[in-house]
Amino acid sequence: KQQVVVENYPGADGITGVTHFVNSHDDHTLLFSFAGPITINPLIHKDLPYDPDRDLVPIASAIDNYFAIVAASSLGVESIDALVALARKEPGKLNWTANPGLPQYIFATLQQVKGLEMIYIPYRDSTYAIQDFGESRIQAMSSSITTLLPLAQSGKAKLLIVTSRKRSPLAANVPIAREAGFPELSFDGVVGFYGWRDIAPDLKERIAAAVREVATDSAMITQLSKIGIAVRAGTPAEFVAEIADQRTRIEAIVRSSKPAK
Repeated sequence: KQQVVVENYPGADGITGVTHFVNSHDDHTLLFSFAGPITINPLIHKDLPYDPDRDLVPIASAIDNYFAIVAASSLGVESIDALVALARKEPGKLNWTANPGLPQYIFATLQQVKGLEMIYIPYRDSTYAIQDFGESRIQAMSSSITTLLPLAQSGKAKLLIVTSRKRSPLAANVPIAREAGFPELSFDGVVGFYGWRDIAPDLKERIAAAVREVATDSAMITQLSKIGIAVRAGTPAEFVAEIADQRTRIEAIVRSSKPAK
C-alpha cells in the first residue's frame, strides 16, 4: 500500500504550509485545506510562491465549517436586521473583526450590500480579538461557530446568523443567512483534499472515491457533528465548481471594497 501523508493547512500567514506542500511534490503527499489558497491568497498577496491554478489540484471536498456573525450583547440587538439598523443609525461608530480569510469577506459583504460604515479592526492573534469582543471593545464579529458559541453561551454575544447553507447542529435555533433575508452572506467553509501538479486523473478519481466512502461512516458523521463540522464529500468536478463559485464571489467583493482597510 502506498503511504499517504496529509499536510494540514497551518499557520498565521496562510502561505507557509501550502508552499511546503507544493515544494514537496513527492507524489504521496496531499494537502488538506480550506479553499483560501486558491480563492483568497491571490487577492491579498502580490507575489505568491506558488501558482494556485497550476500547483493545487482539487480532488475532493471533505467537510464544511460553519461560520456565523455575532453582535456584542451590550448592543442589545436580537437580529441581523437590528444590527444593520443600528449601524446605519450610527455610521462610523461601530467596529467589527473577523478571522482572516472567508469570515472576513463574509462581513465585508454585509457592509457592501447594506452600505454600512463600520470600522474593521485587524488582529494578528484571534485570541486577542475574542478577549476584546468579550469586553465589548469589539461590537460585531465573524468567525467559526465553534469559536463564537462559547461567547454566546456566556452571555457576551448574540448569535445573529449562520452563514452556511444549512443550520449548524450546535446552534439549530439560529437562522442561516438565506432564511434571514441575506442570501449574499451564504458561504460554505468547504475544506478538502488537494493533489500535486500533474497528478494522474485516475489517481485523483480513486482518492475522491475513497473520501466519499469514508464520508458514509455514520460514527464519524456523528462525532464531527458534535464539534460543529458537517461531512461533505463529492467528486473532483463538484469541488472545482465550489471553489470557482467562491473565488468569483470574493473577487466581486474585493473589486468594490477591500475589507482589510
